[in-house]
Amino acid sequence: MVAYIARRVLLMLPTLFGVLLLNFAIIQFVPGGPAEQLLAQLTDKEARAAGGAGGRALDQQQIAEIKALYGFDKPASERFVQMLGQYARFDLGKSFMQNKSVSALIVEKLPVSVSLGLWTFFISYLIAVPLGVAKAVRAGSRFDFVTTLIVLVGYAIPGFVLGVALLVIFGGQLQWFPLRGLTSANWEQLSWGARIVDYLWHIALPVTAMVLGSFAVTAMLTKNSFLEEIRKQYVLTARAKGLDERRVLWKHVFRNALIPIITGFPAAFVGAFFAGSLLIETLFSLDGLGLLSYESVIRRDYPVVLGTLYLFTLIGLVTKLLSDLSYVLVDPRVKFD
Repeated sequence: MVAYIARRVLLMLPTLFGVLLLNFAIIQFVPGGPAEQLLAQLTDKEARAAGGAGGRALDQQQIAEIKALYGFDKPASERFVQMLGQYARFDLGKSFMQNKSVSALIVEKLPVSVSLGLWTFFISYLIAVPLGVAKAVRAGSRFDFVTTLIVLVGYAIPGFVLGVALLVIFGGQLQWFPLRGLTSANWEQLSWGARIVDYLWHIALPVTAMVLGSFAVTAMLTKNSFLEEIRKQYVLTARAKGLDERRVLWKHVFRNALIPIITGFPAAFVGAFFAGSLLIETLFSLDGLGLLSYESVIRRDYPVVLGTLYLFTLIGLVTKLLSDLSYVLVDPRVKFD
């Protein structure tokens, strides 16, 4: 196992390098970088100071100082090597626009994304796995047909569209839930019990919008995996020996059917934290990592863009490794070699 983990860790390095190199190269060709934006702002400021008659152009020394401020006075290759050295020490750099370290910004925004991600992930699997098992046991029944229709309809509706509908109906018309934020303005003055209720009150709509579309694939995968196992010979043998149906299902079938479900854990876990929360965070005015990444791209805050990309990629690779290691716990037939 140690040799397998060492090989996988070594394979992470070229993957990280390739992702960073590709995105760094793309950034070099994107117009309107931070230096250009600051130059445009200073030129516009000069024009307003001159009464709108057009200000004087910035001289070459000022332009060179602005480029040096953002590190663009160095060749791209040198900047890339310097960035790799910083990332090797887990130094993600400093934001161009917010005058904070990227690590501090991530820590600051993390609670919102953790709230959305954890609730979405656990609620999705708590609903999807039992539903998939029930659908497999009652395959072909009216229950199976109705739940399949509901699951597919929920999957077909984008989370952002559902969020808008929930916000308009339950936040605007009925006013049962707040329209924005993760907590109320007076959250610090509330008791612990009132804080928990207030937090759940605010998180209900965004989590609902993310959950309804995210558990469909897992539910159908669980159903199909269980159906495949139920039809195998060892299940017929266990039933012929007189074992209770519940014991056959949960002790024998469940463990074997769990492997395809575990395969989807990394994508579901990482996606719930980072990929799926961007539009929801924007819609419900939740200041999390998704919104931070989006604003950084728009404002060309390259240290934040590349720093969050590096962190997300690293988390995804480590989660995938943990998922592969868990195969052995589920199925002893899986060998690392």
